[in-house]
Amino acid sequence: MIVFAGLDISLEETHICVVDADGNRLKETRVPTEPEPIVQVLQSLKNQLKRVGFEASSLSPWLSNELIKQGFPVIIVEARHMASALSAMRNKTDRNDAQGLAQMMRTGWFRRVHVKSNESHRLRVLLSNRRLLKRKFIDIENAIRGTLKVFGVVHGPSVL
Repeated sequence: MIVFAGLDISLEETHICVVDADGNRLKETRVPTEPEPIVQVLQSLKNQLKRVGFEASSLSPWLSNELIKQGFPVIIVEARHMASALSAMRNKTDRNDAQGLAQMMRTGWFRRVHVKSNESHRLRVLLSNRRLLKRKFIDIENAIRGTLKVFGVVHGPSVL
């Protein structure tokens, strides 16, 4: 039997819904948002799982890499596409979002998102943190210059 899983991920917990090829709910639960508990829930269905889908978010690269390492067929869905697909639901809850994602995986109505490599993420974080530190340094330098002017201490242009 082929099954499909939808994961609605938030910072605290992840709602998991597993449906069969006919769309019937087979399993529904919620676990802490960590790879180990998610793997424990999905492990018994690993050979039957055709797709495991969740929405693109800041946690997506980490969770997808961890689940792929465990051999799960992970698909990350574009957030705007998912929101428009699930907007017809009457009650918008995390539980229903997980079921909607599972149904999207079953029907194939989703837009897949490319997950960048860990090295790409590391480089981006390094560059953005460098930019932040540089801006903060300039802000501090300007604040000190401004307070020293009150006492008649005026310096020329910055050496940086």
